[in-house]
Amino acid sequence: MDGEAVLKRVLIISYYWPPSGGIAVLRCLKFAKYLRQYGWEPVVFTARNAHYPTIDNSNDVDIPAGIEIIRQPIWEPYGWYKKFLGKPPEENVNNVFYTSEEDGGWKYRLAVWVRSNFFIPDARAFWIRGAVSRLLDYLQRHPVDAILSDGPPHSNTRIATLVSRQTGLPWLADFQDPWTQVDYYQLLHLTRWGRQRHERMEAEAFAQASLTTIVSPSWKAKLEDIGARNVRVLYWGYDPEDFAGIERVPHKKFTLSHLGIMGYDRKPEVLFAAIQQLNYEEEGFASAFELRLYGQVDHRVRQQIEAYGLLEQTRFMGSVSRAEALQETVNSHVLLLLLNQQDNAVGRIPGKLFEYLAARRPMLNFGPADSDVAGIIERVGAGRSFTYTTAPALPAQTLGSWYRNYRRGDEITQGNGAIDQYSHPELVKKLASWLDTITT
Repeated sequence: MDGEAVLKRVLIISYYWPPSGGIAVLRCLKFAKYLRQYGWEPVVFTARNAHYPTIDNSNDVDIPAGIEIIRQPIWEPYGWYKKFLGKPPEENVNNVFYTSEEDGGWKYRLAVWVRSNFFIPDARAFWIRGAVSRLLDYLQRHPVDAILSDGPPHSNTRIATLVSRQTGLPWLADFQDPWTQVDYYQLLHLTRWGRQRHERMEAEAFAQASLTTIVSPSWKAKLEDIGARNVRVLYWGYDPEDFAGIERVPHKKFTLSHLGIMGYDRKPEVLFAAIQQLNYEEEGFASAFELRLYGQVDHRVRQQIEAYGLLEQTRFMGSVSRAEALQETVNSHVLLLLLNQQDNAVGRIPGKLFEYLAARRPMLNFGPADSDVAGIIERVGAGRSFTYTTAPALPAQTLGSWYRNYRRGDEITQGNGAIDQYSHPELVKKLASWLDTITT
């Protein structure tokens, strides 16, 4: 585009921003990185001193030069939560609905009840009032052309609802996960009053948003069923620049890696049974195979790994930097993708799917047979999908065939040119065109 052209300004409201680590921060970070190419100057509103699950300063490289960043102080209940439960200060408790090291008692149940009914829409609820006041003051002095919010946390969505309502600014509401339709919503111990507040805020957001985006076709249909309008699909995607210069250094052992949370509802017993079968039936497999788990792992998953006799073949790697995670995706021989065993799993497309695709390593995916993920993997030729109830012999057959390729010294890569449509430059181009639409 013409270098002299004046860029339109979009206010991005996002709790997650560097130095946050993890996958959630990448959505808005990549938006901001590429929006200038398509005529939009991002202005980021985010939290100061947030309680991020992980810190990863390597994400700083993607922050556009000279970008304006507004940081609003935030108070979150995690310090109180850890003190109440007797947790050490350094422990990550942001994912209490997905993973735990032990079974919770009455203190855990009480804490979840308080969180469910007094922190609406989420644990960042006390950030909303100050954020709205700060933004209304800012916008009087520094006008923008549009608002873009990303949730969860849906405190972001609520802030954008109120700011758009009071300023009349067009607003694109982006959803990484749904609100009342997200899998962990059913785990909230909600009173009728609490449930009504969630539903009212969600309905107000749908009514106020000029356009809504969400990460999968199935979830798009679900949002439309409960009143969302003008909904588009905007996939997670991958950044080609993240993989530039990464050298493939395959692990010496035949490695299957999972990156991210492995919660109680992503417990792949069929996979563990398949690995156990290969240990008995496939020559050399027991000594050559390694399962690597990066990120939080629920205690029930650990127990199942032990029950199948796989502890010696399993390495619990903990949390790693983004750079290390990307290196692992290209170094591993096979990548493991697990969808939540929840009602909305058909539409769940984890962000790491697209980075797995960019790594060109084959995937073993477990989830519903008709999931959006299974459809993408099939279309781009990137691996095999199985259900959590399939016979172990089927994934064992697939994993065994890749293992035999490994023994022969063959390069194990998969995927075709259709992967390119999921690159961030292509996806942000769409996003910018939608921002153009709502501002003309």
